[in-house]
Amino acid sequence: MKKRQLAFLIALVGLMTIGMSPSSREPAPEDLRSGKDFLPVSVYTAEEDQELLKLFAGLRVADVSDGMDKAGLPGVGLVDRSILPLWTDLKNFSHRFAGIAVTARYVPTQKPHAGKRTPEEFDQWEGEFYSQYSSEPYADLIRSGTALVIDDVEEADIGSIGSYNIMEWKGRGCVGVVTDAAARDTDEIAVEKVPLYLRKRGRGIRPGRNEIESVNRPVAVGGVLVMPGDVVVADGDGVVVVPRAQARSVAAFARQVIDSDKAGRRELYKQLRLPPDASIKK
Repeated sequence: MKKRQLAFLIALVGLMTIGMSPSSREPAPEDLRSGKDFLPVSVYTAEEDQELLKLFAGLRVADVSDGMDKAGLPGVGLVDRSILPLWTDLKNFSHRFAGIAVTARYVPTQKPHAGKRTPEEFDQWEGEFYSQYSSEPYADLIRSGTALVIDDVEEADIGSIGSYNIMEWKGRGCVGVVTDAAARDTDEIAVEKVPLYLRKRGRGIRPGRNEIESVNRPVAVGGVLVMPGDVVVADGDGVVVVPRAQARSVAAFARQVIDSDKAGRRELYKQLRLPPDASIKK
């Protein structure tokens, strides 16, 4: 057989292989069977985060939503409306925040519950479950300006967030927490004035109910993809997530919106002889 004919046959076999149905192809590589991440995650420096956050200082969710529209992202990043602030401060707006996403995901556990034990045995089981299965490894990633986004078990009555750990996160630099599930100790959290956006109130502890599945991987919260490093903005209107790649242009558009809004309302305040408040300050 001539070399030219052989080359043609080899190419033809290659094309036939490409066109074969999935069931007739070779088995998937073994490394795929063990799991694979398809969405790459980028890492940013603290300086890069702080520089970006300056652009979002004082912006409201409505402004950012308008900015997303102008950037060609209408409806993108708007977290489900049922996820709202636990508490609000209508004088200084301290419930509002803009932060850089650190993500975590908890899933339902398949481990058996403790069952009936002595109090001492239960305490030991609880501590071991926390440390081995339902820990908080993401806490070490929190730094100044972090918005902690927790994808948790929405259907279960689990208070993964409580008055102690949320204060600890705040001490590390966390500016706000968003979860698509529940928190407990909500009275104390409201008194502590740590910004928390949640779907519902919960009561149960994590042991026997959930396990940590991943940290700083893509998560879905309130129907929105949240990538580590995205910008999270939250206020009384809810939560919006801005993709990192478009964050600068979104912030620029949003700044135009709020500057125009404040200028117009300052004039109205004067006409109505209303005292100025935090909502119209430059």
